Amino acid sequence: MLIASTHGYWNLPTLWFFLIVVLWVGYFVLEGFDFGVGMLLPFVGRNVPERGTLIRTIGPVWDGNEVWLLVAGGATFAAFPGWYATLFSGFYLALFLVLVGLIVRGVAIEYRNKHPEEHWRARWDLTLAVSSAVPALLWGVALADVVHGVPVNAHGDYTGNLLNLLGPYALFGGITSLLLFAFHGALFLTLRTTGELHERARATSVRLALPAAALVFGFLVWTYVNAASAHDKGLVPGIIPIAAICLPFVAGAFTRAGREGLAFASTAASIALITLTLFLNLYPRVIVSSTNNAFSPTIFTTSSSHYTLTAMSIVALVLTPLVLLYQTWTYWVFRARLGDLDAAEIRSPLDLLERSPLGRGRPDPGG
Repeated sequence: MLIASTHGYWNLPTLWFFLIVVLWVGYFVLEGFDFGVGMLLPFVGRNVPERGTLIRTIGPVWDGNEVWLLVAGGATFAAFPGWYATLFSGFYLALFLVLVGLIVRGVAIEYRNKHPEEHWRARWDLTLAVSSAVPALLWGVALADVVHGVPVNAHGDYTGNLLNLLGPYALFGGITSLLLFAFHGALFLTLRTTGELHERARATSVRLALPAAALVFGFLVWTYVNAASAHDKGLVPGIIPIAAICLPFVAGAFTRAGREGLAFASTAASIALITLTLFLNLYPRVIVSSTNNAFSPTIFTTSSSHYTLTAMSIVALVLTPLVLLYQTWTYWVFRARLGDLDAAEIRSPLDLLERSPLGRGRPDPGG
């Protein structure tokens, strides 16, 4: 806190650091099951109509979930331009690949229904599965790199290459996020489907539970060992990382017991706490320099002016509750389960709305 005491407004950079953490938590929790559903299309859906039903479980919400990423990126640029510049100087290619994956994923969701031919839709379903797996893997790699350390010089410039981003710890983090998101997505499907699709989603979640939990355990233990062996990189023991390790095992137990809602809540909480653990390990730095820890940029050396942060805080205080209420309402409206026979009946979010309790109370427009 010595650094903080030299700044009269140190609380604003700290506030915005943790607001950005909240945005990343929201993105990974919500987009995590989107990625999971996409990755599981070839395994849970056995034909084109069934895969269409699976896509419709996320159809009304997937693009809203991605807004969390846009806001997180915009907030980082506005509150910590130095952090934003360092990230893009070192992670440019990796972030470009993530962006390509997200674009292709959105195109696949929209274009699969442009033609009725099954082979057309089957190709887009495969594209959706691959383009969901790529960001799920790369986000884990990127977050692990930020915490573990990458070559950054005294000016905050990245001095390495792509291979420096693909170390063993980073790749392990990517595989962990990939499998954890798949588990999270399988549990989401158990809450949104009925019939055979529900049974297959449940069986998939049971199979994924132990491997996902084991990877989370290994990744966070590795994070702890890395921090302990290089104390200048930070170490945050306590209830948060312990809970993050335990919750995937708890989710597996709930899944086998048929308590799917509690299992989904457990994976959501685990993703949130894993993200929080890594950022707490990072704080007050915004990225760790493997060249020299003294070169690690901090929230105080990369933040915007006091006036900018104050104006942003006022806007966030007014608008954030409204956005949260709107997204909560969206999930509530489109909460109806989908079954094996829904492929021909549901063609748009409006059809999903008709199936919801809210929609059933509306007069028939064709009556």
